[in-house]
Order: sequence, then C-alpha cells, then structure tokens
Amino acid sequence: MTVTHHVRVYKSEETLRREDQLAWKIAEVAADPVAVEPDVVDMIINRIIDNAAVAAASLVRAPIVAARAQALAHPVSTGGSGATVFGCAPTELSSPEWAAWANGVAVRELDYHDTFLAAEYSHPGDNIPPLVAVAQHVGADGAALVRGIATGYEIQMDLVRAICLHQHKIDHIAHIGPSAAAGIGTLLGLDVETISQAVAQGLHTTTATRQSRKGEISTWKAYAPAFAGKMAVEAVDRAMRGQTSPSPIYEGEDGVIAWLLDGPDAAYDVPLPAAGEAKRAILDSYTKEHSAEYQAQAWIDLARKLHREHPEIADPANVERVVLHTSHHTHTVIGSGANDPQKYDPAATRETLDHSIPYIFAVALQDGGWHHVDSYTPERAGRADTVALWHKVTTAEDAEWTRRYHSIDPAEKAFGGRVEITLTDGRTIVDEIAVADAHPLGARPFAREQYVAKFRLLAEPVLEPAEIERFLALVERLPELSAAEVRELTIIARPGLLASVPSPKGLF
Repeated sequence: MTVTHHVRVYKSEETLRREDQLAWKIAEVAADPVAVEPDVVDMIINRIIDNAAVAAASLVRAPIVAARAQALAHPVSTGGSGATVFGCAPTELSSPEWAAWANGVAVRELDYHDTFLAAEYSHPGDNIPPLVAVAQHVGADGAALVRGIATGYEIQMDLVRAICLHQHKIDHIAHIGPSAAAGIGTLLGLDVETISQAVAQGLHTTTATRQSRKGEISTWKAYAPAFAGKMAVEAVDRAMRGQTSPSPIYEGEDGVIAWLLDGPDAAYDVPLPAAGEAKRAILDSYTKEHSAEYQAQAWIDLARKLHREHPEIADPANVERVVLHTSHHTHTVIGSGANDPQKYDPAATRETLDHSIPYIFAVALQDGGWHHVDSYTPERAGRADTVALWHKVTTAEDAEWTRRYHSIDPAEKAFGGRVEITLTDGRTIVDEIAVADAHPLGARPFAREQYVAKFRLLAEPVLEPAEIERFLALVERLPELSAAEVRELTIIARPGLLASVPSPKGLF
C-alpha cells in the first residue's frame, strides 16, 4: 500500500535523521527491486513511441537544431559508449548528459507529449530522454530501462500530487531533477545512499522561476525540462564518485520548502509506494492528441464539436462574447486571468500562442480541429476574422471546475469547463466538457493503435518508411532488448534533412 510521508521544515538545531528525509525516502523507492507489471510496461512503450513522434516533428525546428549542435560538439565521455541524438545516425554519438539535453528539447518543443496535473503540473515523459541516454552509454538492457522509466514516472508524479510549485512561481522542472535522478539510480542499480545524494542535488540545481512560461514565452520553454534531465545525469555522476549534496534539501531551515515554497511553517504529505509495491503512476498520466498546453486539449475537442453543430459561430460578426468557465489553473495560466496581453497578440510567439486558450479556442471553433504546424503560423494567427473572434474570448474561474481539477478521484477529475457563447441575435449556446477525447475516460481514449498512428503522422514527413517500421518493431520489444538493441532506440532522419537547415555557431 502507498505510504504517506509527512514533510515539514526543521530548524538547524532539530534532529532529522537522513533516513527520515524525503530525498532518502525517494531513494528507497528507487532502489526497491520490485517487478514492473505488464500494463505498466505496455504504457512505457506507448510513451517512448509518443516521445519519438513529437521529437520527429521537431527535428528541423530552431531550438532542436541548436541543441543538437551543442550535443554533437561534446564527444563521448570516457566512462561508456555514448548516446544517440534524435535524427542523427547511430554512429553520431554524444556524451550522455548532452544527448539527454538535445533529445529532451526535441521531445518538449511542440508541447505535444504526455501530461499529469495535480497539485502541480508536469510532463513526466521528460524523464525518458535522460534515462535512455544513460542506458545507451552504460550498456543497460531493455529490462533495466523499463525499471528506470517506471521509477522516473512514479517519483515525479508523486511529487506533483503533493507539492505545488507554480503557486510560488517556481517552474515545474524542480520535480524532474529528483525524478530523473531517481530513475537513473534504478536503471544503474545504485544503493539508497548514492541515489539520495543524486536526488538532493537534482532538486538543488533545478529550482528556477516560472518566468519561462509567463508573458512572451521564449524558446527556453523547451529547454527547461531538458536542462533538468541533464542536471540529473550530472548529479548521479557526482554522487557515484562519493560527492555529497545539500541536506536536508527539502526540509532544511534554508531549504527549498522554507524559502522557495510554502515557508518555514509549511508541511506536505507526499505519497510514495511502500516497500515491495509496484510502481504504477504512469497509468494515471495521459497524452495529448493536440499540440497545445494540456488544459487546452478538452477545449479543442469541445470547439470542434461546436464547429460541427453551430457553424455560424465561426464568424465573429455573429458572436457577442465567449466565456470559458473553468478551473483556477486554466484561467490564470493559459486564460485571460494570466493578465498577459501577449495571449491576445497576433504577433506572439508560437510558445505563447500554445499557452493562450482564447487563441486556441477561437481557431478550433473556426477550423473544426487543430494542427501542430498550421494552427500556429503567423498567417493563421493574424487572420482578421480570427483576431476579431479571439478578442471576444475570455475565461472565468468556476469553483466547481477548480474543485474537480484538484480532485483525487479519477472519475471526477476534470480539465475542461463550461462555455457560454452569446450571439448577436440574442441566443446563447452553452456546452461543457470534462476531459479530452483522448483521455482514458474520454470519448476516444488513446491506446497503442492511437500512439502508433500519431507517430506515423508526425514521422512520415521526416523519416524513411523503413525507419518508421524499424523503430516501431524495436520499441514494441522493449523489455526483451539487449544492450546493443537499446543503443538503436532512436530515430534517424531522411537523408539530407538535417543538413537542409543551417546549424548556428556558438561557443563549443
């Protein structure tokens, strides 16, 4: 059964044994050699396919080109065989921390992979790039990689269930540093002491403000989780060399909780698996059908339904106003409650537009769907009728939708809301949606078939047909893969694709 760990701040003169610190408790979970259950293995395969899909669609986008160039500027380190970089031939290897960096940026760039929302929000698939990179570097097999990924998901999602970061304007990558470090510890079979040091340092080096997701959002949004993964790899390396970390990192008088989160009087209850309990958290996460912030997924599905049923609302001349009644999080992060004028700016960056529910809902209403490229072009954002409709869309917090957003009951947890569209002829259209169609409880839940279809859709423009089939056949045997086969767990771009885009010059 799950064990709830009460975590509070301790003054320096108080005694808090290492074994009672949250970093140690996390490490105990990571070091527990419990078997990975078949349905969890199946979902891990799905998420590796999902990550590869969105990475394929990003291969020639500027942030990925820059990150890839940085990785390839760092040759394989002496302690292993190196790791592959998405898009490149398997012979073009990098040191594992830099491969984790480049591949992490590719996975996050389009904001199109899996999600878990609770007290904090997260994309737990961000754990996969550093774990694959380390597995390739050290020669781990598929079974070890599966165990490591199960841990990464478990730890990040358990922290997300309990500890809110965004309330204090701390970026959610602060939960990735510890989770990826823990996952690598499982992968490598490290002891509790070593893992706990890596977990503590993984947290200490990844606490940053969430300005990266505020106002005019920059390309760093894609880099931030990759940075956390890279820091986790480096933290594990230092811990393996016997180096220690700030302690207690969560509970200390000058630690993260006391100064970055709820303060010296704060306390959190963090659920973690008991000894011998299977790590099943990944089954509570969900992927995206659409390339946009997760809180927008259900709204896109509702908009395409309204597009079919009420085509007249695509014309702004017929619409007086559109109000999306939704959760506090959606209202204040991607809605008008954020008070970011950039969310209504036709010249805003793609990174900003995919965090603007007024923009997303307006475009989906007009187009009856969503496209990961076409829906974000400057021409699409600048279309006069779209701008007119977009500026009539606002959000409002609704207490019931906020309650459902934070519910721990999966049957009532919701990420949507209710829309009220007032037409110029006096009519009102009201509709609502709780979860996205692709959600496990949605109208069309994603299963292996949908993950594979998403991969084919995004990979076909950039990978050869034979490469698509090779990758799918390989990943579907994940728990059985040899170390040599794990090193082939990457995607190789069509000949000439990577060379078709200029590679920026930097320091390295």
